[in-house]
Amino acid sequence: MAEWQDEERRLREAAVTKAMGAAPEPEVEAADEAAEESARARIDQQTAWVDRQVRAAIARGEFDNLPGAGKPLKLPDTHDPDWWTKRLIEREKITGIAPPAIGLRAEDAALDAELDRMATEEQVREALADFNRRVVEARRQLQGGPPVVTPTRNVEDEVNAWRQRRAERRAVVRAAELREKAETPRRRWWQRRATH
Repeated sequence: MAEWQDEERRLREAAVTKAMGAAPEPEVEAADEAAEESARARIDQQTAWVDRQVRAAIARGEFDNLPGAGKPLKLPDTHDPDWWTKRLIEREKITGIAPPAIGLRAEDAALDAELDRMATEEQVREALADFNRRVVEARRQLQGGPPVVTPTRNVEDEVNAWRQRRAERRAVVRAAELREKAETPRRRWWQRRATH
């Protein structure tokens, strides 16, 4: 233990001497070189060990039949250092990590389709109130990232638009049902009895 403390003291003194501009003592300089050589030898040993482990895994066939083996990487056309992370987010469908401004913009773009899947006017109003609350909250927060430019939605206008889209969908369905009914031949009462 005393030897280690003595070595540490000598290295500290060498650092102070070097910082002051004086020439380092020969024994401290030799200690520095020995420490560097020891670190290099340790790194070389670790590298050799890792290489042996990889070669053994290859020999056992652990890298055979991996997904994407022998296929080129699908890299973006332009240089993007975060391409792998973005692909992971897309592939795993990870959500909730974008800044609020970007997340709200994406949600705003898909909001009409989400509202159309709702069955009641009350659900539509609740969804719009929640969306507007989060937009206002994001504007108040100073979390960094791009500014929140997503507008709030007028609840009454959106409910009216939802009603209109719903009526149009129902009209299309009703028209298809009437067309199908008109195309099927009517059977007479005596034809119905004959089949039973």
